[in-house]
Amino acid sequence: MKLYHCILTLHDNVFFATREMGILYETEKYLHNWALSYALFKGTIIPHPYRLQGELAQSPDYLDEKREQNLIHLNRAGIYVFPAKPLLWSYQINTFKAAQVSYYGIAKQFGDKGADRNYPINYGRAKELAVGSQYRTYILSAETIEIPRWIRLGKWSAKVKVTSTLIPNELLQTAYGEYLCNHPLNLIDLPTDTEILLYNRIVMPPVSLINQAQLQGDYWRTKKEAWNDFRQNNPFLPIEISFPQKITYGARQLTHA
Repeated sequence: MKLYHCILTLHDNVFFATREMGILYETEKYLHNWALSYALFKGTIIPHPYRLQGELAQSPDYLDEKREQNLIHLNRAGIYVFPAKPLLWSYQINTFKAAQVSYYGIAKQFGDKGADRNYPINYGRAKELAVGSQYRTYILSAETIEIPRWIRLGKWSAKVKVTSTLIPNELLQTAYGEYLCNHPLNLIDLPTDTEILLYNRIVMPPVSLINQAQLQGDYWRTKKEAWNDFRQNNPFLPIEISFPQKITYGARQLTHA
């Protein structure tokens, strides 16, 4: 097993509509692992066919093997990407004019009924993650892999820098019992033999994440003394790492299916 520690630095504003509250479209401060997986491995491990027409045109379906752009490809390659935890983040709110399409609304000129103020009705505000925000994530792999230096993320295809560090296997050990995972997790990806005791829920599509989870089962953890020595030359690493074993995309959903 190979474990990569990754720092993501935003070089553009990142936007995805986690919550839509009237004219405000808000971006959650966490980054979903499924979105990161496509950003990192789409076109290499995950197929990226180019189509403009047809039932399957540009429509990924995460855990459906009938769709070409699914995450099962990463399961077969022995790769798993964790959600990204914010380390340093800020927001920027931008105002935009909505498209004049029938399903959204009809644009009205100034002075018309319902448009008596000095701005158009069809507009919205996007609360975006700002340039300079930093995130931490991990990538598990059965073999040594090449991690892209730059990726594109979010609805605006924002540019994100990826700095990865391979953690030596001798710093990790297996254990069983109750433990606290300080990194966000995807509930559907947890193995069925891992018991979820307590957690904070992060509501976001397509699947909610959990944070500060207290779990029971088989897990990986860092060896305290060896890890502290390694961190002397790598101070950006967390104080400790612990995460469940056998974590894969759709572990719980595919098992029940």
